[in-house]
Amino acid sequence: MIRITELRLPISHAPEALEEAILKRLGIHAQDLIRVDVFKRSYDARKNVALAFIYTVDLAVKDEEKLLKQFANDIHVRQSPDTSYHFVANASQVKNGSFERPVVIGFGPCGIFAALVLAQMGFKPIVLERGKPVRERTQDTWGLWRKNILNPESNVQFGEGGAGTFSDGKLYSQIKDPKFYGRKVIAEFIKAGAPEEIRYVAKPHIGTFRLVGVVERMRQEIIRLGGEIRFSQKVTGFDIQDNQIAGVKIEGHPDLPADHVVLALGHSARDTFEALYAAGVYMEAKPFSVGFRIEHPQSLIDKARLGPHAGNELIGAADYKLVHHAKNGRAVYSFCMCPGGTVVAATSEPNRVVTNGMSQYSRNERNANAGIVVGITPEDYPGGPLAGIEFQRALESKAYELGGSTYEAPGQLVGDFLVGKASTDFGSVIPSYKPGVHLTDLADALPPYAIEAIREAIPAFEKQIKGFSMKDAVLTGIETRTSSPLRITRGANFQSLNIKGLYPAGEGAGYAGGILSAGVDGIKVAEAVALDYLSQ
Repeated sequence: MIRITELRLPISHAPEALEEAILKRLGIHAQDLIRVDVFKRSYDARKNVALAFIYTVDLAVKDEEKLLKQFANDIHVRQSPDTSYHFVANASQVKNGSFERPVVIGFGPCGIFAALVLAQMGFKPIVLERGKPVRERTQDTWGLWRKNILNPESNVQFGEGGAGTFSDGKLYSQIKDPKFYGRKVIAEFIKAGAPEEIRYVAKPHIGTFRLVGVVERMRQEIIRLGGEIRFSQKVTGFDIQDNQIAGVKIEGHPDLPADHVVLALGHSARDTFEALYAAGVYMEAKPFSVGFRIEHPQSLIDKARLGPHAGNELIGAADYKLVHHAKNGRAVYSFCMCPGGTVVAATSEPNRVVTNGMSQYSRNERNANAGIVVGITPEDYPGGPLAGIEFQRALESKAYELGGSTYEAPGQLVGDFLVGKASTDFGSVIPSYKPGVHLTDLADALPPYAIEAIREAIPAFEKQIKGFSMKDAVLTGIETRTSSPLRITRGANFQSLNIKGLYPAGEGAGYAGGILSAGVDGIKVAEAVALDYLSQ
């Protein structure tokens, strides 16, 4: 096939205009064009440029070789790369045909794709998920949002679908992906009911409610292929013999023998991290970020980012990505920006407050929100691999107290935050966080260096987004679960550095950051597991 890039069309073009533009670009007739696949569609909405879609398309044409030679010097006409997925192994290739079934701990994006690919290769994985099936989990999550009741084992962090279920469902990433594993992730989501457009839009997203059904169907497919999903099974320990994983200990259940275990834990499985550390598994502290959620009117962001194109339904709600390097050496940046979304309660431990952002597929809520976070390093929380967890817990406990010890989150208007004055009344921006926001002074919610850096960054962001420092915008605390505070280090074979058969994976192990990258990592680890079976 042939790939054409940078094919521009007016955003309101007729459906047939794309094919017409392709024919004109290549100088061929309609009968020479066999098939057109849109690989990517982005848009150019600069204020002084006519609103346009920019396409990358893959084509099947007659006389492909001749056309490629004709356009040999055109960088925008090339042979299409092979983006299809190729399985690396099959269980039928295992010597003697017998093996201990692989175990996957965790059923978030990484665990789902590790289990799915293992199942597709015939290895019939057993998945252990400490939380509940996604619909039951959703009810428990609403219990915190609506009734201030937390279930520590079934919440935004724990349960089928992982933390990504209660997020924007964003499916874009900046990871290097030379083997196009991301296309495999997208294809499986579409197969499970996600909208077809996620295959080609520049910044695809599914939305929370749609993700629920998608996750259920992926679970059903794993089971159809011989896999097994065991809910409410919390792993509490590990059987390690001669530096080889031999099994896992499950609360309230018999030990499960296993010589291939995928650790798809997510970034909040703190007790499991502690159990791994106690078992002698090598891990190390890593940088992460802490900060607040900020909310603005979505209309303000649309106007600042899209100018005269704000409100165009073909573009949708605008997003942003910001970074500022503060004078004190700290980097401040926007994190997990959710257009037309809500700020949600995301704690997994009693008497602590954690924020996150979420959007539905429509992205039509009144407010835009994003984390405004400050990078920190292990030097900020010395004490070993688990010190970052204690650092997070201290901040989350303080946020609980500042919010009134009711799971309400502490909040402050941006104007008051910048001058160091406690807020007493909301302005034009009404925060979306449930169970609610308790106005206070956020200066004590983060270390002084973080407060200083954020106070410097917000006016700096105003230069990029007019209105960003509006006095009525609301900061809600506290954002601590931006990524795992530790890395369960692995080697080139994807196994733990010191425990054979143990495969750290995804966000919890420090090797991903979002749904797409976690899914890709799950695929890579599944392949490594399969190849190890074949080598025995």
